[in-house]
Amino acid sequence: MLLKCPLPNPFFLNNSRIPIVYSPPEHSVFRPSLTMALKAVHVSDVPNFDHVTENPSFSLYSTRYSKGAEVGKGFFKPPKFLVIGHRGNGMNLLQSTDRRMKAVKENTILSFNTAGNFPVDFIEFDVQVTKDGCPIIFHDNFILSEENGVVYEKRVTDLTLSEFLSYGLQRESSLVVKTLLRKTKDGKIIDWNVEADDASCTLQEAFQKVNPRLGFNIELKFDDHVVYQEEYLIDVLQWILRVVFENAKDRPIIFSSFQPDAALLVKKLQNTYPVFFLTNGGNEIYYDVRRNSLEAAIKLCLEGGLQGIVSEVRGIFRNPETVKKIKESKLSLLTYGKLNNVPEAVYVQHLMGIDGVIVDLVREITDFVSSLVKPSEEQIPGQGKPQFSQTELAFLLKLIPELIQQ
Repeated sequence: MLLKCPLPNPFFLNNSRIPIVYSPPEHSVFRPSLTMALKAVHVSDVPNFDHVTENPSFSLYSTRYSKGAEVGKGFFKPPKFLVIGHRGNGMNLLQSTDRRMKAVKENTILSFNTAGNFPVDFIEFDVQVTKDGCPIIFHDNFILSEENGVVYEKRVTDLTLSEFLSYGLQRESSLVVKTLLRKTKDGKIIDWNVEADDASCTLQEAFQKVNPRLGFNIELKFDDHVVYQEEYLIDVLQWILRVVFENAKDRPIIFSSFQPDAALLVKKLQNTYPVFFLTNGGNEIYYDVRRNSLEAAIKLCLEGGLQGIVSEVRGIFRNPETVKKIKESKLSLLTYGKLNNVPEAVYVQHLMGIDGVIVDLVREITDFVSSLVKPSEEQIPGQGKPQFSQTELAFLLKLIPELIQQ
């Protein structure tokens, strides 16, 4: 039986793009089943999962993708233009006047299966690992609750599994043990109220309870303000990979991460599933220069053998010439961002050769994308795909960077 020992707690520097270097405390105990020496290591020194022999569930399975996908070492080509549900059926914007942005609790089984009611190809969600070694699905680095008028804030990875699951709606009793609050980007703390609530869940539960036809885009979630040493990343990734390899079966899987070292390491630890590097394409500047441009993302992917890039869509629209560079590098390209909820923006990306979009308005965008492949006689006048000549498309690609400047 595996011994579950606490993960060391990363230190946090509030409101700063300059991160603190994290070192595990001397008293930390790591899982004895992880046989690699947990020390500061180079990525090239990390053994692959197929070299770990203690547990046969770690043996590499055959690659799992929809029929027609081209998959090879360092290359992944989806068979169609993909639509991926962001945190399931869409992220929650609790201050939004658009009811669709708070219809279903994000990152829950309910949200995932709601997205599965539409012709979405994958769902995207965020995975962190609790203090006692359980991969759970939650986006924010901190979880907030209120008791007797006092707001409490705790780092998610400092919680045990039982502590994490005690927040918000309870699956068995349908009662709330601890209220769940959320801090908005402007610092306001508000109740996490949605029309259709659901309990928080683990990664294993998602594999067991979500429609098996849905692919999983698993974002490996780490704090932007922390520099993690490699032994910590390896330990976290091993816990996540253990759950994936024991439960994935034939489900398509894509890993992605904004954390460059985590992306490189998960590629080194396994070669069954493709790994994409997440970047906001230069819209924000970070301490780690590998995160600051599409050119840096291409370089990281090529040097680390990653299969693709997931970029904030404005980064692509501001620099449309990078799409050609990415394709020439035999990398796949997905995008995320608010503009992906606009059908016209999705269609332009389809014309540009982008492989897929991560969206919040799952129903609307899947309906629109489905209309792109319908015979023209089936389309209702005024609906379906817009018609652009190559000259008009070239003009749009020149115009879009000007339109989205902020």
